[in-house]
Amino acid sequence: MVWHKQVPLKVSVFAWRLIRDRLPTKTNLIARRVLSIEMSSCVAGCGHPETAQHLFLLCNTFGSLWRLVRDWIGCYGVDADNISDHLLQFTHLSGGGNARRAFMQLIWLLCAWVVWNERNNLLFNNVVTPIPCLLDKIKTLSLGWLQDKKANFVFGKQ
Repeated sequence: MVWHKQVPLKVSVFAWRLIRDRLPTKTNLIARRVLSIEMSSCVAGCGHPETAQHLFLLCNTFGSLWRLVRDWIGCYGVDADNISDHLLQFTHLSGGGNARRAFMQLIWLLCAWVVWNERNNLLFNNVVTPIPCLLDKIKTLSLGWLQDKKANFVFGKQ
């Protein structure tokens, strides 16, 4: 599910690591003894330990992006608490054929990529980007990725 011809390879590799819980989240760095246990809090300031599951799905800050993306696309559903299940469920939200599923897969990969980059921007540069601005970034990047590969997606009523 992470390999997609319209998605840059580095994003697919990132998603592959995300699904296998191999990203350098704070809890993973603590497990490797890179950080101390006192440094486990989510970068968003919510007080929960920064696991991949928390950061991408459950965090009040970054996790709220999924609802905005679903509203933008016009698909509705309940988010799964497991990253692999979330990807699978999100990809099949709109039903339809392969083109729709490919579009939803691209959007999921892009959302995860944006969350990770914004997490790093907050952690290392202390830059806070409002969640609606992240949605705008997703819209712009998705158009760029699709145009770059000259993809033709038909999304909507057929």
